[in-house]
Amino acid sequence: MSDQRPTHAPVEQFEVRDGHLCLGGLSLPDLVRRAGCTPFYAYDRRLMSQRVQSLRSALPDGISLHYAIKANPMPAVVQHMAGLVDGLDVASAGELRVALDAGVVPGEISFAGPGKRVPELSAAVAAGITINLESETEFERVVAIAEHSGHTPRVAVRVNPDFELKTSGMKMSGGAKPFGLDAERVPALLRRIGDVGLHFRGLHIFSGSQNLRPEALVEAQGLTLDLALRLAEDAPGPVEMLNIGGGFGIPYFPGDRPLDLGPVADQLAARLPEGRDRLPGVEVILELGRYLVGEAGIYVAEVVDRKVSRDRVFLITNGGLHHHLAASGNFGQVIRKNYPVALANRMDAPPEETVDIVGPLCTPLDILAQQVTLPRARPGDWVVVFQSGAYGYTASPTRFLGHPEPVELLV
Repeated sequence: MSDQRPTHAPVEQFEVRDGHLCLGGLSLPDLVRRAGCTPFYAYDRRLMSQRVQSLRSALPDGISLHYAIKANPMPAVVQHMAGLVDGLDVASAGELRVALDAGVVPGEISFAGPGKRVPELSAAVAAGITINLESETEFERVVAIAEHSGHTPRVAVRVNPDFELKTSGMKMSGGAKPFGLDAERVPALLRRIGDVGLHFRGLHIFSGSQNLRPEALVEAQGLTLDLALRLAEDAPGPVEMLNIGGGFGIPYFPGDRPLDLGPVADQLAARLPEGRDRLPGVEVILELGRYLVGEAGIYVAEVVDRKVSRDRVFLITNGGLHHHLAASGNFGQVIRKNYPVALANRMDAPPEETVDIVGPLCTPLDILAQQVTLPRARPGDWVVVFQSGAYGYTASPTRFLGHPEPVELLV
């Protein structure tokens, strides 16, 4: 890129060999052969393991890590993550089946999300997992299921606090939100849980996601603990678990830099003794998704055409927004920004031209990158989109216009 254009945070987690990007010890040509076609997603299990290990080393002892399956629900990824973390969070009955198939103990699985249907709640009660109640209606449905099934549901209350995670990519709390129960309504629900004899497990307070500012995370986590201690005064039993969410971001766009975990870890170390003193035996949970898997994945598409339109160069690939909605800028971005991209088979070639990378769909929204500077590309080259291990394949409209779906690999 030119000196005037901000650059992405370095993408240095992958090896380059003979000009080819490598992942999981395999070069791009071998990955393409293994996938059998392009486009495809590939995820590096080693990088996922390293991320969990480095996070545990940075955090104070006694913090439990849960993986939010929605970030990447590929069964092989979930199976791998299940062996690294302390629990899983699901957001549907489909994800619950994936979690149970991975061999995770039901007591280490939680179920969050608004609008849980009766069959989903019934499956959760039967499995013995923790249901994060998001409304009084969900509570009433769970009570009815308990009466008919004879099981005692395990429940926690998801709280919509009166604060939000500042500078968050997606705000999940504060003000009017579809997620969780407003904090001021929680005490009454806690008393009702005690009245009907459900197994109360604790509280889930999640403020937002994709945050790269440690000071914002520190503030939100401090407010979360304060709120949890206040609400615990009305708890119908011991607070066994306190899920403080996550919100840890990864660098996607020009100017982004990796999250500094130091202040976050220091805050947790300073506040946890108070929390454990006032909530004896409580398990404090950090629930993370993209932070654990996002940087371990890539998306690869093939250049099928190169065209010039009024002096602007377009590289047209066989992949696009139908496979990677987030990279196209249509998954929550207000102002479109580029994910880091490269020519995966020409990593050592010098940049020569500024191009737009677009997909094969009949819509001007089908953009993978705009005005990026790359080596001169030709049909048959492979475009790689980095930071693609989370909210990629399953967050995209793969059936749009009937193009083939991408392959997924865990290597």
